[in-house]
Amino acid sequence: MSDTLEAIHLLELKLKDILNKYEFLRKENEILLQQNSDLQVLLNEKEQDLVHQSKRFDILKVAKTIEGSNEYSRNTKLKINALIREIDKCITLLNA
Repeated sequence: MSDTLEAIHLLELKLKDILNKYEFLRKENEILLQQNSDLQVLLNEKEQDLVHQSKRFDILKVAKTIEGSNEYSRNTKLKINALIREIDKCITLLNA
């Protein structure tokens, strides 16, 4: 009988230990999920900032070309030609 009570007591201790570990891991998982969510938001903000900065850089290259710098003149001419073609397409669509 004593062995049975001892086994039950040992089982009870192990069960309490498992429940404590489960609770700890559940809380840790919640924290990690929140951190992941926060990092995803930060990543999206940084990606948007990168796109914005890239656009600003392109505008700066165009401005430098217009200013007289030959460094980006070919790219600027190509960009202007692309914009003109896009405007022509819009005009064609509007006239149709």
